[in-house]
Amino acid sequence: MIPSSSDRQRTGMNELVYYYPQGHAAHHEPGHPERPERVEAIRQALENAGWWKGYPHLNAMQVPEEILQRVHRADYLRSLQAACASGMHLDADTYTTPQSWELALSAAGGAISVAAAVWQASARRGFALTRPPGHHATSRRGMGFCLLNNVAIAAEYLIQIEGARSVAIIDLDLHHGNGTQDIFWERGDVLYISTHQSPLYPGTGWIDETGAGAGLGMNMNIPLPPGSGDQAFDSAMHSLILPILEKTKPQMLLVSFGFDPHWRDPLGHLQLSAAGYARLIADLASWADQNCQGKLALVLEGGYDLEAAQACATCVTASLLGQPVGDPIGPSPRPEGRSWQSLIRQIQNIWSL
Repeated sequence: MIPSSSDRQRTGMNELVYYYPQGHAAHHEPGHPERPERVEAIRQALENAGWWKGYPHLNAMQVPEEILQRVHRADYLRSLQAACASGMHLDADTYTTPQSWELALSAAGGAISVAAAVWQASARRGFALTRPPGHHATSRRGMGFCLLNNVAIAAEYLIQIEGARSVAIIDLDLHHGNGTQDIFWERGDVLYISTHQSPLYPGTGWIDETGAGAGLGMNMNIPLPPGSGDQAFDSAMHSLILPILEKTKPQMLLVSFGFDPHWRDPLGHLQLSAAGYARLIADLASWADQNCQGKLALVLEGGYDLEAAQACATCVTASLLGQPVGDPIGPSPRPEGRSWQSLIRQIQNIWSL
């Protein structure tokens, strides 16, 4: 069980720690949806809520070379560094600038710093505002706005350096985290769970993609149809995510936090509300409190509507802190579809849940 509030005060454990990507505005392309304002909107919302200055902001750790090369192939790292030096695109959607290599390293190091602080019990919860985002970056290529896979690097650090035996990554972004899945596909020490809209970019994340080799049964995909909202996500959490966590008993939870499942997001057609997102984080926090000493950290991924960003960041941070949640935007004005119900039953059958 987690320490009580008085115990945390006595031992100096922080309720929450942040990573903020200093200088991230230098990673920018005019007109691109992955823009600096995404992080600044979150920062402003947390300042307005009184939750920004009152908690420590950690510096990015230098990413150990052996950790970087366990997650990404050395030839990709060399090509990425060269592309950034020239400010080249990795693909039609994924830009770089001359500052992007160092900023990507800092984002990965920030994810490590936050995850390590929670693992070492100097913080109860963590929130890394990582930018550039990461979950589409595979072992051998960057794509989908992503350069280095921040959450994968943090998980690998916990396992290789901190001695964790098992870590769970719960990816709540609009898009499937194909990079994270790729990196841990044959690994038995990382449970990967993804909720995402389907069909949608990158076209992966089907229900029969469950891992291979030592990783068989350690990769759960929940490809929700367009129109799925709060009820669908609540059902996925209680029918699928929490039961598989109970089966595997990871020692820490890392959440790929994309706020693009929100109903206002311009790139998707899910209908999650900020309050609905807060309930998901509250459920994960409760599970962590009961099963892994409260070890839970968020790593920022996508999300492209600034008002939704502010609402989601405020609501999920309230859940991290155990504070009352107030959704300033409210639920979607469109009725939620029901086609997700049969999907949940299918996945339950595949996983014998």
